[in-house]
Amino acid sequence: MKRQGHIKRNLVLSENATLRYLSFSALYLAQGIPEGITYMAIPAWLAMNGKAPMEIAAFVAVIGIPWSFKILIAPLMDRYTLLSMGRKRPWIIFGQFGLILSFLFLGQVADPLNNLNGLMLAGFSVSFFGAFQDVATDGMAVDIVPVREQARANGLMWGSKIIGISLSLLIGTFLINLLGFSTAVSLLSVSVAFIILVPICFRERKDEKIMPWTHGTASPQAKTTQLRHWKQIFHSLFKIIKLRSTLMMLIAAFILGLMYGLIDTLLPIFTIQELGWTNTHFSQAYSTTTIIGGLFGMFLGGALVDFFGDKRMISIYLAITTLIIGLMAFISEFWQNNTVIFGFILLYYLFYVFHLIGIFAASMKLCWPVIAATQFTLFMALSNIGRAVGSGLVGTLKEAMSWEYVFLCIALAPLISILFINGIDFKKQQTAIAKFNIA
Repeated sequence: MKRQGHIKRNLVLSENATLRYLSFSALYLAQGIPEGITYMAIPAWLAMNGKAPMEIAAFVAVIGIPWSFKILIAPLMDRYTLLSMGRKRPWIIFGQFGLILSFLFLGQVADPLNNLNGLMLAGFSVSFFGAFQDVATDGMAVDIVPVREQARANGLMWGSKIIGISLSLLIGTFLINLLGFSTAVSLLSVSVAFIILVPICFRERKDEKIMPWTHGTASPQAKTTQLRHWKQIFHSLFKIIKLRSTLMMLIAAFILGLMYGLIDTLLPIFTIQELGWTNTHFSQAYSTTTIIGGLFGMFLGGALVDFFGDKRMISIYLAITTLIIGLMAFISEFWQNNTVIFGFILLYYLFYVFHLIGIFAASMKLCWPVIAATQFTLFMALSNIGRAVGSGLVGTLKEAMSWEYVFLCIALAPLISILFINGIDFKKQQTAIAKFNIA
């Protein structure tokens, strides 16, 4: 009996740091696999087959919309849950199961090259359930990962997601070219299916149920922090939004989202239609550089933030990102040199991972635990709204100006974001939160 109790404690996320790191890394890997296909492999494949930048940008913008819905999903999760299974774990299982089904649906789209509406609908479904899983995962991370572990955890989580995106792009592109779109996407859905075992097998807190029909009970801590009325949620959210540091992060998140959407949508179009790359060449370059960025982020990004501080490192990362993007506008004579473009993609995604780790850790520090899912998701929703807007702007900007000026416009985003990041005061935020009462 003693041995069995020891095993149960070891399978509880709130009591096992190693299990937390592994579980959250696996869940973020699961998010990366469909994103690599929808945001990267499919746009590159469309570009390779002669689709116009406006059409590709429209596809990316549509699949980005559900990520903006996260702010509607999060209050639902903060209000309702099967508390005996944990505050967020039931929602993670639901999101992951929906992700599996929608990924299979994507693989069944008939004649996707000439059926962009069907492709958009299926991509929208993948993003919708991906957003569910993401909100629940982030909410659970804020709930059970101690502050001292948050930067390291975010490094592992985002490193895993980037690796998932990169590998799914590389493998997905290879399979699409070899076996066709439907078979390739259906095969990749198998890897997403396996990861559902993570939330199924591990408890958030001790004595909770593994499944609704098993034995267990809600933990006292979960009962204490669970909000039971909509008025409590929105009143609490309004109190936290009014704080200066929350507002600064919200604005920075939106502006950075614009940059993410612009770069992610621009790269396959720019490299394939302007520079003459194939979709295989693009997928190999992107995957190689982002895997490097993901690995450095996992083992270095979080550690640097821990050692030197959130604001300082985020500002440094964003300043370097500004220089990397801005420099592209002035070296157009070297664009045909594949090494130069490879270096640009490598450096951009290296510092992209680094500053995201810092942004996520900083956002978690700004959260009030009782509405962690809603508040953290608000930061991410603003970023995703910015991403969707940025994706949709690529076609418009390209029609209005040359690629050089497009790069210059994008370089303004990280530069402006630095100003808002430096307006954040973590100590004041935590002091204010400590005085809050649940209404």
